[in-house]
Order: sequence, then C-alpha cells, then structure tokens
Amino acid sequence: MKTKKREVSILIIYTVGTIGMVQDDITGSLIPIDFRHISDHVPELRKFGYDLHSISFDPVQDSSNIDPDVWVKMAEIIEEGYNDFDGFVILHGTDTMAYSASALSFMLENLKKPVIFTGSQLPIGLLRTDGKENLITAIEIAAAKENNLSAVPEVCIYFDNKLTRGNRTTKMSAEHFDAFYSPNFSPLAEVGLHLRYFNNLIRYP
Repeated sequence: MKTKKREVSILIIYTVGTIGMVQDDITGSLIPIDFRHISDHVPELRKFGYDLHSISFDPVQDSSNIDPDVWVKMAEIIEEGYNDFDGFVILHGTDTMAYSASALSFMLENLKKPVIFTGSQLPIGLLRTDGKENLITAIEIAAAKENNLSAVPEVCIYFDNKLTRGNRTTKMSAEHFDAFYSPNFSPLAEVGLHLRYFNNLIRYP
C-alpha cells in the first residue's frame, strides 16, 4: 500500500510592508490585503501545490516601528509553529528588514528549517510590482529540500534574484529593485533560469 506523500507546508507571516498592499477601489489609498486569500492576488502560487498558511500582525506594524518586541513576536510565532511547517516566509518592510533578519538569526539558534524574509519596492497590487516574484521565489526556497532536508536552514533575505544571509545584509537603495547588498559574504543562492544554491556557503545544523 502506497503512503500518500505529505504536502510541503509553509507559513507566511505578514508583519508590515509595501509587498502586502493593494489599492482601494474607492479611495485609491493603499490598504493591506487579506493574506488568507493570497492566492487570489498571486494565482501562480496554486501551481506549487504547497500547503500555504498565513498569519498577519494585527495591527500591521509600520516598518519604522519595528522594535525588539516585534522581533520577539516573530520568533514566538515561528517557535509555536516550528513542528507544523517545513519553512517560514516573513513579509516585511524594506527599511528595517535587515535589522529584523539579523536579530532573528541570533534568536533562532540551531535552525533546521528556512526563515526567509522578503518584501518589495512596489505594492503587490500594482502591475509592475517586484513583490510577486520575490514572494513566489521566497516560498520556493522555504519549501526546497535536498536529501529530505531543508536546502537553506538559515534566516535569510531574498530580494531581486539573490538570497543572502540575514545577518550579513544591508539595504542600499530605496529606488531600485536590487535594494539589498551583502558586502562581506557572498549570496547563498542566485536565481536566473534556475535556482542555484551555493551549498558550500550555507550553514547546516
């Protein structure tokens, strides 16, 4: 008798940020989307076949208001769901994303699962958004396995085709899609026609 293969399960944690915004049809202002229905905004996610769950901060936090209390809340959400999910994607404002990723990299010791931060320069509801690609690939990385183990069991930032270590990354641009830079450590993965991992640089437990 064949055992049914378990779906890869990913938790999306929406804290704040441009990536989670759409334009209100009536007022024209930007409002947060309901991430329980994220596949309505990014229908490509249905093609993965992953078991996607989401949780949103209530209220969502402005990126400039992220502080240690918010870092603790993120860490507690991951701790509580650690055994239930294969990976975690944190959607975050770009201004303080590098600070949060660095903090969580030290708070979450001996990780065996990916915690991937991502965001966008343009709201996900806009036609030219970079948010869709960043979200899709961040989820793919969070779900990736090699020899039945997580491919990147670290706290990382994925942005504009590069995966960088969370505590080695800084924001360098508010105007360009390649907003983040890791000056002292090479990317852990690069995305082109294929998703290429640099296994010799990845920290494994």
